[in-house]
Amino acid sequence: MTFAERLEKLEPRERKLLGVLVGIMAALVVLAMPIYAWSAVSSSRTENDEIRALIDEVYKARLSVAERKAKQDALLARYGRPAPALAGFIEDAAKQNGITIADAQDKPEVPHGKKYTERLTVVKMHKVGMLALVKTIEKIEQSGHAVAVTRLNIRPRAGEPDSYEVELGVSAYDRKPDAKEKDKDKGEPKDTAEEEKTP
Repeated sequence: MTFAERLEKLEPRERKLLGVLVGIMAALVVLAMPIYAWSAVSSSRTENDEIRALIDEVYKARLSVAERKAKQDALLARYGRPAPALAGFIEDAAKQNGITIADAQDKPEVPHGKKYTERLTVVKMHKVGMLALVKTIEKIEQSGHAVAVTRLNIRPRAGEPDSYEVELGVSAYDRKPDAKEKDKDKGEPKDTAEEEKTP
């Protein structure tokens, strides 16, 4: 018995139900294709957004690493120029601003970790004007050497306007060369340097 013969034997109500069922199945097939396509596109879009976010993070991290490397190189270049003898260095900066050093005292070197040492020189100045003092400190700080003003004691002189007794301490930080850097100076290859903590 063929399908057409079986269909003819069905009652009208059963034929209607079969027609409705076939219609529902056809509608599901027609609707399923766009829903599947939309779901696939949405999934691909989400995946693309995640990939784009990862690429942005990698790019930002690369910029951050480059900035850190540039800062590290600039810092090492600054330590590459050792500061001169501090007493003469401070005296030169003071003379350029019309200040005379009354007394200079070098303190013992203080180690900072395994790679750095601090040299401290304390000078005393009499009858110093505030503008000249500020310009002297600015000259010291902007010298390009690894130096810093680490002590400053200012006392006004009684009865004299804009006249001060000043005790000024300047520290210079020296970096000891690594064994690897010594090898580099001799022409041997240098391994990748570890990051260093600086004072």
